[in-house]
Amino acid sequence: MAQQFSNTNTGSKPADPYKAANLDTDTPVAEKIEALSNFMSSCKFCMMTTHDATTGMLSSRCMSLAGKENGDIDLLFHTNTESGKTNELKSDSHINISFLNMTGDWASISGVASVITDRALVKKHYSPQLKAWLGDLGDGVHDGSENDPRIGIIRVKMVTAHYAISNANMLNRMAQVAQGAVTGKPAHVNKLREISEAEVKEWRSLH
Repeated sequence: MAQQFSNTNTGSKPADPYKAANLDTDTPVAEKIEALSNFMSSCKFCMMTTHDATTGMLSSRCMSLAGKENGDIDLLFHTNTESGKTNELKSDSHINISFLNMTGDWASISGVASVITDRALVKKHYSPQLKAWLGDLGDGVHDGSENDPRIGIIRVKMVTAHYAISNANMLNRMAQVAQGAVTGKPAHVNKLREISEAEVKEWRSLH
């Protein structure tokens, strides 16, 4: 078991009152996944974090969600197969995808990734806008079209997910935060949800 960090002992009281006040454990799996899927689609853009095995460092870059599979738990992204992130994923397939909107709602998906070069899948999710990122090299092959061999798909298979979505409008959230700052009562401003590895496996088996 991994060693845990602790800097104090709060006795019988929760050391993380925010989590205790906002954690939602009553929502069915289907509803949790539907809300997560809708949130990811509304954000569209996310940060993809990979591990550089040569340096031991983590690297993140902004990505655009291209599609979802298996009941919306597995994510698809366009990639240039010759980019650094594909090298990193070849060495270590573990990945994190994080979404954030302007109001502070967020989602974090941990999973494993693979680089897919199947032309049928590439063509299914191809967008002409990709040409702006890959360019046309003028050789009749690397032209940024759906047949350009540099265009691949990063498929992220979810292992676990955590996310927080608002259960109050912005004015109510600000009021709760202000009240908490005065009274010491944790602000109840989010629905903090977790989708476990077991829940992901069960969902995938049904889709």
